[in-house]
Amino acid sequence: MREVQLGSHTIKSHGVTVARTHMHDWLILLLLLLIWIGLLIMNPFYRFVGKDMMEDLKYPLKSNTVPVWAVPMYAVVLPMVIFIIVYIRRRDVYDLHHAILGLLFSVLVTAVITDAIKNAVGRPRPDFFWRCFPDGKDEYDKWGNVICHGVKSVIKEGHKSFPSGHTSWSFAGLGFLSLYLSGKIQAFDRRGHVAKLCLVFLPLLVAALVGISRVDDYWHHWQDVFAGGLLGLVVATFCYLQFFPPPYHTECWGPYAYFRVLEESVANTQANNVASRQDAMTGEVQIGNHEEERTDNGFMGLHLARSASSTMEDIESGK
Repeated sequence: MREVQLGSHTIKSHGVTVARTHMHDWLILLLLLLIWIGLLIMNPFYRFVGKDMMEDLKYPLKSNTVPVWAVPMYAVVLPMVIFIIVYIRRRDVYDLHHAILGLLFSVLVTAVITDAIKNAVGRPRPDFFWRCFPDGKDEYDKWGNVICHGVKSVIKEGHKSFPSGHTSWSFAGLGFLSLYLSGKIQAFDRRGHVAKLCLVFLPLLVAALVGISRVDDYWHHWQDVFAGGLLGLVVATFCYLQFFPPPYHTECWGPYAYFRVLEESVANTQANNVASRQDAMTGEVQIGNHEEERTDNGFMGLHLARSASSTMEDIESGK
């Protein structure tokens, strides 16, 4: 019954109002973006890497199966396209705005945490040997630490293994999308439609395959992928629950803001109805008093007329 009013809150009618209400959230989002860019520019901690450690860091230097540019495409752009499709069907600007805002917060918060940990830990990647010594000739100082003679940018990237950025981004974006879809199709409505879970698990499967590709490409250790996936999924869950009810809730298909506005609308309507009834009752009382006054005046006029006629009769009798 709550869905009856869907379509009354569109981008044209309420878009500017919703954006202004969450202006501070968008400013914080911009701040997170700037922080993340700063973390990408910073140099990571160059951890000690001894000769005996190189046995686990001599995997081949390969290209990415999933290129870096593709990550925002499937983790950010694809969910936004689905959000827009849902908006075209439901015409609910609260759902569209909060879904996009929650997704961007999920991805950027995850990105900031991921790269902050990367820079702080400085764990070497599995292919660190070939990044440090591209010609295969290793060199060490008197303490046994590596003396790299490779490309500086490649060496810098070689100290950013933990946690996996590809994986954390994937689970942050696609994990949010999975929660969003589970709410829209009401996957946990206790009716036993197990087929709905296929749609819920599909984004998570894609994110998991991206994480596996990072191990296959020798860019990450399995611990990096596990930590990245867990980080992205946890942040996505927190960001989703900030705007939407849990997927098992009876009203999981809409954002909190929609139901809040709907309740305020119902309350205002009820208040207006009560005020109208009170005005109508007041008007009826006033009309009744006016009629009583007219009746009293009529009786008074009749009484005066009768009194006057009685007086005339007495006078005539006296004569």
